[in-house]
Amino acid sequence: MIHLDNLTKQYDLPSGKAGAILAADRLTLEVPDGEIFGLVGPNGAGKTTTLKMICGLHAPTAGRVTVNGIDVQREPEEAQRHIGYLADFFSLYDDLKVWEYLDYFAHAYKMDEGTIPGRVDEVIRLMNLESKRDELISGLSRGMKQRLGIGRAIIHDPPLLVLDEPAAGLDPKARVELKALLKELHGRGKTIFITSHILADLEEICTSIAIMEKGRLLRMGKLDDVMREGKSVRRFRIRLAAAGFALAEWLAARSGVSEAVAEATGVHFAFAGDDLVLAALLREIVHAGAPVCSFEEMTETLERLYSRVSSGEVM
Repeated sequence: MIHLDNLTKQYDLPSGKAGAILAADRLTLEVPDGEIFGLVGPNGAGKTTTLKMICGLHAPTAGRVTVNGIDVQREPEEAQRHIGYLADFFSLYDDLKVWEYLDYFAHAYKMDEGTIPGRVDEVIRLMNLESKRDELISGLSRGMKQRLGIGRAIIHDPPLLVLDEPAAGLDPKARVELKALLKELHGRGKTIFITSHILADLEEICTSIAIMEKGRLLRMGKLDDVMREGKSVRRFRIRLAAAGFALAEWLAARSGVSEAVAEATGVHFAFAGDDLVLAALLREIVHAGAPVCSFEEMTETLERLYSRVSSGEVM
């Protein structure tokens, strides 16, 4: 669905300053049809610039973007028929009613006149905005406005939906509703390319991810593969029933153990051995007199992975 080939975007520094900023540095990436693809990175990593080049809103300095086999630079109008884009900050016309707003953009996309009323009604149902159909946009909540923005992005039924920080500013209930909506759109055959700072949400809905920093892609692939890749050690947490045993110091002296960090009621640590060696270590801990009341493996999360990759601990 999306193919980036050595995509580069360079911004010259202000007048009087030498050099340039690489917002996107030779990005090569493929997003297959049917993915929910998450792009992760800090502010200034180049995520929004990349999304805008995918949508044809920014021209690349070098490289090429194709969407559904269409060169975005060479055939921009045709490419737009295949893309629904929602920016992180988007404008709504407060003095229009919900249905009028969708109707306006359906005409802007040059949809067939006879299909517009039915499509507007369909999108209103899909976005769960039936009760707001005839209300002015000015009276909608933040979550409702976000739904309407997504509705506008899909009014022309594009196969690709590109969302830049769609959960920003939403309360927890609205975030849950947004995730359910994106899953439903994915189930209807949409490919979704999304950025977000809320990594737990991306981990829950994405099928693939890429980690981006300073214009470069550090890791990318299927979510499960990326989470496992480069994981040379496992992490564990031990909780003690009572204080008094210096478990972190005791563990730090053992072979295969690293990063032993004391907590209020125990310790967490990294371990490079197999299960048999781990079982022997646990027996030693108990025999040494540590009042162990729980022992668990800490599963990898996207937030932990991102923190480690961005700090250079894992590449």
